[in-house]
Amino acid sequence: MSKLPDFEGLAIFAKVLQMQSFARAAAELQLSKATVSKAVSRLEAKFGARLFNRTSRRLSLTEAGKQLAERAAHILSEGEAAEAEGIANAAAPRGHIRLAAPMSFGVLRIAPILPEFLELFPEVSIDLHLSDAHVDLIGEGFDAAIRIASLPDSSLLARTLVPMPRYLVAAPAYLEKHGRPSHPLRLTEHRCIGYVSTVGDTWHFSHEQGDTAAVRPTGPLRVNNGDAMMPLLVGGSGLGILPDFIIRDALDDGRLEIVLPDWKVSGGAVHWVSPPGGRRPKRVEALSDFVAEKLSSRRGRQAAPALP
Repeated sequence: MSKLPDFEGLAIFAKVLQMQSFARAAAELQLSKATVSKAVSRLEAKFGARLFNRTSRRLSLTEAGKQLAERAAHILSEGEAAEAEGIANAAAPRGHIRLAAPMSFGVLRIAPILPEFLELFPEVSIDLHLSDAHVDLIGEGFDAAIRIASLPDSSLLARTLVPMPRYLVAAPAYLEKHGRPSHPLRLTEHRCIGYVSTVGDTWHFSHEQGDTAAVRPTGPLRVNNGDAMMPLLVGGSGLGILPDFIIRDALDDGRLEIVLPDWKVSGGAVHWVSPPGGRRPKRVEALSDFVAEKLSSRRGRQAAPALP
């Protein structure tokens, strides 16, 4: 008779990855650290390979660990969902959530609403990771991420939370000195401030009449954070593309103007992405719904974009 797979060991491995710590995983599971360590060691002995590279400061997956991570996370998620369904529907969400978000959006839009969420769900804790780099949700053990971009095809589950238009903008002083481009392809003649991200370096535009254009901008500077672009744009150093939530005040008070208003910049939405698998834990679903509601209500109070 064949033995059952080591479901407990796989779930514990996934929880260690999710918490990025043996000690925090043990506390979350209400197990001893020794029990957690033995479970991972048991898997490593079975597979004949180490699953984690361990240092005094952080954990990282080995190649064997990366191959196992997605399926182990699925087992943990399915187990948690099965337990959650066995509890009364009125049971409050509980547990730990690891959430990644872009730096500026996280500071301005996500962090301010989290106190209310934690007040509503006191048995939930959140690890908010802010970075403009796209994290590896599975490899780094995140439950979900917020992204503002056109999403590439992938196995990740995606939910569009709210539209977030992006605009090509410049200061009036720059436009007076260098002129206004008449078409996206003329941007190659201008000083463009690039945004370094995994989305890519090409700017994509579409016109209401159906035309499209793609441009690889050139200019004196590239940055990896939207807020860092603002002094450069307002100071007249060049043209750049930023989402509405960063440039809204500067558009309203005239420090920046929308360039090529008849052309739409692609990638204008806020997305909630999570690893593939079955039903999400109730705590993650609750946070996703809460963030969507808060962002939608805020957008409803915002004014229409200021056009030149």
